[in-house]
Amino acid sequence: MSSVPSGIALIPTAVDNDPAALHAAVERLFRATDATTVLEICEALLTGFGIHGKLQWHWSSDEVTDIGSPNRLDLAEDPLGPRMLVLELSNDPLPPMLQERLIWLGRLANTRLRQLAETSRLYEAISRLALAERLQRALYAIAEQAGGEHNMTEMMPSLHTILGSLMYAENFYIALYDVAGDCVRFPYYVDTMDKDPPSPEQSFPLQQMRNSLTWHLVRGGQAIMGSVDELKQQLGNRLAPVGPSCEHWLGVPLLREGRVVGGLAIQSYRADTHYTQHDRELLSYVAQHVQTALERREAHAELERRVANRTAALREANRVLRQQVLQRQRGERLQAALFRIAELANATESLDNFYAAVHRVIGGLLYARNFFIALLDDERKQLTFPYSVDEQEAARPPRTHGRGASEYVLRHAKPLLADPHEIERLCKIGEIGQFGARSVCWLGVPLIWNERAMGVLAVQSYSPEHTYDQRDQELLTFVGYHVANALQRKHTAESLKQAYANLERRVTERTRALALANRDLREQIAERERVERRLKYETLHDSLTGLPNRTLLLQRLEQALQRFHSSAHELFAVLFIDLDRFKVINDSVGHLVGDDLLFQVGGRIRACLKTRDVVARLGGDEFAVLAEGVTDARMAMLIAERIIHELQAPFRLGAKEIFTSASIGIALPGLHYQRPEELLRDADAAMYRAKDEGRHRAAVFDDRLRREALSLLEMEGDLRRALGRNEFVPFYQPIVALEDGRTVGYEALLRWRHPERGLLTPSEFLVVAEENGCAENIDWQIFEQVCAQAAALAGTDGFVSINVSGRHFRSPDLDKRLLDLLRAHNLPPQRLRIEVTERALLENPNQVKRILSHLRENGVGIALDDFGTGYSSLSYLHQYPIGTLKIDRSFITELQRESGQGMAVVRAIQVLADSLEMQVIAEGIEEETQRQALLQVGCRYGQGFLFAVPKAADAWLQGQQHTMP
Repeated sequence: MSSVPSGIALIPTAVDNDPAALHAAVERLFRATDATTVLEICEALLTGFGIHGKLQWHWSSDEVTDIGSPNRLDLAEDPLGPRMLVLELSNDPLPPMLQERLIWLGRLANTRLRQLAETSRLYEAISRLALAERLQRALYAIAEQAGGEHNMTEMMPSLHTILGSLMYAENFYIALYDVAGDCVRFPYYVDTMDKDPPSPEQSFPLQQMRNSLTWHLVRGGQAIMGSVDELKQQLGNRLAPVGPSCEHWLGVPLLREGRVVGGLAIQSYRADTHYTQHDRELLSYVAQHVQTALERREAHAELERRVANRTAALREANRVLRQQVLQRQRGERLQAALFRIAELANATESLDNFYAAVHRVIGGLLYARNFFIALLDDERKQLTFPYSVDEQEAARPPRTHGRGASEYVLRHAKPLLADPHEIERLCKIGEIGQFGARSVCWLGVPLIWNERAMGVLAVQSYSPEHTYDQRDQELLTFVGYHVANALQRKHTAESLKQAYANLERRVTERTRALALANRDLREQIAERERVERRLKYETLHDSLTGLPNRTLLLQRLEQALQRFHSSAHELFAVLFIDLDRFKVINDSVGHLVGDDLLFQVGGRIRACLKTRDVVARLGGDEFAVLAEGVTDARMAMLIAERIIHELQAPFRLGAKEIFTSASIGIALPGLHYQRPEELLRDADAAMYRAKDEGRHRAAVFDDRLRREALSLLEMEGDLRRALGRNEFVPFYQPIVALEDGRTVGYEALLRWRHPERGLLTPSEFLVVAEENGCAENIDWQIFEQVCAQAAALAGTDGFVSINVSGRHFRSPDLDKRLLDLLRAHNLPPQRLRIEVTERALLENPNQVKRILSHLRENGVGIALDDFGTGYSSLSYLHQYPIGTLKIDRSFITELQRESGQGMAVVRAIQVLADSLEMQVIAEGIEEETQRQALLQVGCRYGQGFLFAVPKAADAWLQGQQHTMP
């Protein structure tokens, strides 16, 4: 074994025979201060025991290859290791006595090692306790700084000192980050090497410190520690050092609710001073409390600032309030003075007492020992002084207008505040020429009423102790307005009294006149009411029959319709009554008899109805009935039949006996009726249907009539729109030679290209067009198109026929218009033929003959259409310039019958035309037998569906040939 250390030299080589030496060795073993000393003492004891081997430490993590070997003994265990004190014997196995000693030694060594481990743990606990105590004192100190009376500037060095008591912190700074401004401020900065420290009040944009340690600390939000090289490795070479280079650096962030608000940093310039992980954790822990302390100090500073601001605001408010109180007190005094002046103005005291009272009131507001009131007397052109109190001038007699201070105020109508210097200045410029007793201060204000200065209110002082300022001038001016109003009321009081006396006299006279006028007015009102009642009755009743008129009927009908809509059980009926052939009676026996008939008809209708029913005369021979309580159409029809039966009885009118009848239309209410005029309209429509069905009867308005009325209304609107859109077009039906079928001419027929109903023939709309006055415009629209197309259709020797109704012959210039139309389209008159009916020739024969003759003279052909269906008078065949006869289709249809009458009529017409040298055209040929029959009687021309149906002009202009016979 190795030599015994010097500390163990006293152990004898053989301790078996020396108990004292053994005891001393054991004592030294229990005084050993570490595990190494325990090993050395054990080695010395083993040598003394005569045991040879190698004693060494084996760590529990080391691999042991000879576990279980008899030469390897575990002597003792060190709990601090954990490691095992192992003895490797170099000789044969020990005898039992040495084994016992070896076990005894192992127990001693094991006991001492446990004692040393416990002692070490105690020392560590004591160290940790001391450190915790130091840390706690530091935290207490930080908290004390945060809650103390120190300001932020005084607190920062104290924090530095506290941190220095925990670790090396000679170089220390605090950075505060403003998130809103993205800038950093260094409120505390101590660095032994930095010669240019930042100002505590200056803020630096964080972007200017990009990649610096402070930038990484704020941006990363994590603690940073290490040397410059280590920091470059940690930060990935994204480091731009600022300031002197340090040996070691440690920084931790300041966090508030997880957000970085700053950081603490310490740095060392010493090579032997580096920071440890323990320093990092300690600084992070301290940073939390420092952040709390900073927040408390900031909150405390903010609170102090707010308290200071609030205190200053309260102080200012208090000052303003005191001023307001003083102002209010002055205002109250002023208000009381104004109230007193108003009371004085309304009092019945004399003017002298009023002036004295005003003086006392003004004296309560300002110095007014010397006071006077000057008034302008326009009649005498003087300035009078009705009231004056002065220390030096006992009396102020009236004076003419001069250049005094009072006159200055009157001229300019503005206040004057003057001291001797101002008076002297005004005298030099000529504004004031004379002045009474020289005062130290003079103040005068104008008394204005009726927008004119009528007086002066003045105060003055002869003592320097009492002077006036601008505020006194404003106060006296304000009071002067009220004094002027009071004076005006006082001066007008007497005139008002006189005016009241005159007014009372005039009121008495006027009352007497009004009583007389009132009596006349009541008489006029009574007469007006009587006239109004009469006018109202006449307005609502027919003057001839005394029955209600249309206005009253519509009112009652509207009330009935409203009741019907509110309750469907209250039914009624409207009857529209028209006398049949009343015009014949009027024309034959005269209007006086007709009026008497209408009067009796009204009475008979009234007798057929209940009392609450209404009978009204609408005008002429039209009457209307509102029959209430009618439940259905049958009941209404019974009422109508009763009226018709009653009117059948003869009327005795003077010496004559008159018979008449009536047609009645009935309308029943429905939910679709909203206005009374609609019911009356439908009843009128039903009445016309009764007339169409033979008169002397009644008809009820139903859905068919409604549809016909709506269709008629729609048709009228469509016709007017069709005229504007040129929807009417001519269709042409050829007129052919019956022998060979060649076309000799065309007849233009009216057609309507309806945008919804398609192509319409005249039978579907012409009646409506004639009634609403559109027929003539439609014809002229067709004439215009025919003239534009006839030249192409007729060729060189053909013709085109147009139908001209009798309405056109009422215009005396029909021939001129037609000829102008031919000239406008360059159409030869020989290419046009007009067709007229027999009835058109008889309506106005002279004018028709003139028009036709003029047209024939200019080459226009004349054809008589539908010959044989009219009056068929032979006299007008030679009176009118007719060149062609057109046989009506009704005779052509008769050709097929066995009776043979049709053939005889057609033969007679042909013979007549041949004798008059007229052309004959047969209409409506539809079968070959009809054509053959016409050829047998000598008819050469015809038209009908056998040859062609009517078509538009474009269909006939495609390659057709036109020839004339």
